Amino acid sequence: MTFEASSGAALPDLYEASIAELQGGLVKGYFSSVQLVKAYLGRIEEVNLKGPALHAVIEINPKALLQAADLDAERKVKGSRGPLHGIPLLLKDNIATLHEEAAIYHWQITNFSSTLGSYALMGSVVPRDACVAAKLRAAGAIFLGKANLSEWAGMRGQVPNGFSALGGQTLSPYYPNADPYASSSGSGVATAIGLVAGSLGSETDGSIVFPSGRNNIVGIKPTIGLVSRAGVIPISSHQDTTGPMCRSVADAALLLSFIAGPDPRDEATLYQPGIVPDYMRALNKKDLKGIRLGVPRSSLRDSKALVEDTFNASLDVFRALGAEIVDPADFPDALEELWASKTEEQDIVLAVDFKVDINKYLSGLLEVPTGVKTLADLIEFNKAHADLELPPPFYNDQSQLIESEATHVDDAYLAALAEHFDLGRTKGIDATLAQFSLDAIILPTDRLASARAAIAGYPLISGKYIVLRSHRG
Repeated sequence: MTFEASSGAALPDLYEASIAELQGGLVKGYFSSVQLVKAYLGRIEEVNLKGPALHAVIEINPKALLQAADLDAERKVKGSRGPLHGIPLLLKDNIATLHEEAAIYHWQITNFSSTLGSYALMGSVVPRDACVAAKLRAAGAIFLGKANLSEWAGMRGQVPNGFSALGGQTLSPYYPNADPYASSSGSGVATAIGLVAGSLGSETDGSIVFPSGRNNIVGIKPTIGLVSRAGVIPISSHQDTTGPMCRSVADAALLLSFIAGPDPRDEATLYQPGIVPDYMRALNKKDLKGIRLGVPRSSLRDSKALVEDTFNASLDVFRALGAEIVDPADFPDALEELWASKTEEQDIVLAVDFKVDINKYLSGLLEVPTGVKTLADLIEFNKAHADLELPPPFYNDQSQLIESEATHVDDAYLAALAEHFDLGRTKGIDATLAQFSLDAIILPTDRLASARAAIAGYPLISGKYIVLRSHRG
């Protein structure tokens, strides 16, 4: 979809337009941020609740046009703040934004809050912007609204990917009723089909990279501590991170440059280097010359033939760019050992972390009209409002919340954390990088890369392929 700008120049197709292209048009005066916001709102109107009813956007910020007008005026008087000045973005609906901003949920005005898709947090008042939101706001970005997601980021129970009670069922834009895949599904779908210039998602295990791969966009799951989690509704302080989901590597690198950095409200960020690299300067395909990329071939043994064939063809692209492919470069720990950890130790860690971290988040809210201030309160709220939160037959489960409430920080939990460190790092990614003298590890997006990186706290990049790097990389 293109629209005609005030200058008569045509904007690049919103399906494909990069942030740099949009910023170039704003700088040259081909169109304004107000026109850009109107164009995106028009796209959302066409497909979000109407037409294919993708349910990718859970709420709209009615102040987006006013903010766009203010940024247009500021550009004329003071000049541009930089590459994000006047650019519309979406935030996953677990990322807090100022409660003073009204929002439209189901086309009813309420405060622009963060709900994780649950009626339990409707109207809740946060103390401040999430750190990532504050940084993007300062850079001149416009928050068009919030993206739909798996309710409680997939921690509610056995419900479909991309479903939330508030936002409905997010659907893939590429095939009718197809699975959008993992909790940041709204961010992935909205970005893929040009409902916004770019978005932020969050990941505990796969929730950025899976919907990015499924929806043909680029998602970056940063190293734990590179990007602040303050103001983001948590699952696990050991595995959570927030990252960009965009249509190109350049756009994702640009957003990462703005949201990365230390934050005193997130202790993990204080252990990262104080100076954030300029990720845009790393966008040089010549830099792959001499880079050693490892393929853990045994991890692909259950892949579908089409997936493996496509993955193998991608290796030729890397070779043509000068990379050295080390194949096989298998992880020293067995695949079965990792799966056992994922289904046992990870369940323990996430269940305990969720109870501890969500209680801490809820207690820090300034106001919760529903009275939900603990995980136990949430479970009871869902029971009392089962018509909204637990409608049968497909959405009536909250078993994960109940299991988490029953957990405690104990010896089994501490042992599971230690096992994660050993499998993810010592016997996993670190060992493989060292054994084969690798710079990175590559796997198809749908395979076990997310699990290893999740328990190790290491980063991932997913476009068509995943790249794993150690914390040294």
